[in-house]
Amino acid sequence: MGVYTEKEVLGDALASQKCSTNNFNTFSNECVHEDLRQTLLKILSEEHDIQQDVFNMMHSKGYYPTPAAEQQKVDQLKQQYAKCASGSC
Repeated sequence: MGVYTEKEVLGDALASQKCSTNNFNTFSNECVHEDLRQTLLKILSEEHDIQQDVFNMMHSKGYYPTPAAEQQKVDQLKQQYAKCASGSC
């Protein structure tokens, strides 16, 4: 039986958290009972916190590199979303 590397374990944990947050998001969006919806939203928030912790750990160890965005692309996206926010997209 093989031993999993730390990178593999963290990658699996991150994938699981992504799936979990997607599910809780759907559940809360489709919930009729407000008390249950609020509980689901609280859990969703907690799951996002866990997901962020796992991502940050992976990123700090170099397992999930994220290249810096080019300023020109950032500016283009800002313009694109500003147009959408004003209703012209």
